[in-house]
Amino acid sequence: MDKVVASAAEAVADIGDGASLAVGGFGLCGIPSVLIGELHKLGSTNLAVVSNNCGVDDCGLGVLLRDKRLRLVTASYVGENKEFARQYLEGELEVHLTPQGTLAEKLRAGGAGIPAFFTATGVGTQVADGGMPWKYGADGQVEKESQPKETRTFGEGDDAKDYVLEESIVTDFALVHAAKGDRHGNLVFNLSARNFNPLCAMAGKTVIAEVEELVEPGDIHPDEVHLPGIYVQRVVALTPDQVEDKRIEKRTTREAEGAAK
Repeated sequence: MDKVVASAAEAVADIGDGASLAVGGFGLCGIPSVLIGELHKLGSTNLAVVSNNCGVDDCGLGVLLRDKRLRLVTASYVGENKEFARQYLEGELEVHLTPQGTLAEKLRAGGAGIPAFFTATGVGTQVADGGMPWKYGADGQVEKESQPKETRTFGEGDDAKDYVLEESIVTDFALVHAAKGDRHGNLVFNLSARNFNPLCAMAGKTVIAEVEELVEPGDIHPDEVHLPGIYVQRVVALTPDQVEDKRIEKRTTREAEGAAK
């Protein structure tokens, strides 16, 4: 039952070329940066990544992106990563842009064993009708695009509404970051880090969690557990320095009251 491994390098050692990964985080909040760093050192390439976004140019998944380790990214938005946008538009990377709520449910449903579901999000757009650019050629022309999805009407009369069928997501591995975890893999996430980390963990066949605070089984009250240990296979305890090393995606400040002009 003890799922703690000695190091992050050991935890990711079997993630090989061509693997698919669900990676937690929201912007730069709650990203498993230590695990991503060790995966970068490992040298694995041709990876297919599912994540809300792709970090920034020099942090998070942006590190793998920068060195051309990713072949496919399924995400909600390009965000602040200029290299992500460049690789997509210049035909170096395949990108499946997905509505944020739909992406979250695709991950959750995959973990729950639900192969597909209907949602109203995207009906009447390229999300349902097809034609969304997935990959550009070097000449700037669309080389690969999304295909039409099944749509169906549910309800009767004034309550009738169209829905589009979305397939769920299951990946080979999932990398997540938690504020607290025990040796059995039960995890607790902090604030916005709870957005995508639990869902990514549910979707991964092998789940690796880096935790800021490692505690013993029983130290986390059952009612406080955000993700049960049944979903987690490996736990890595971060060092104090690794815990403190957190980036701010966009720093905004204002003058203190009474400060000299």
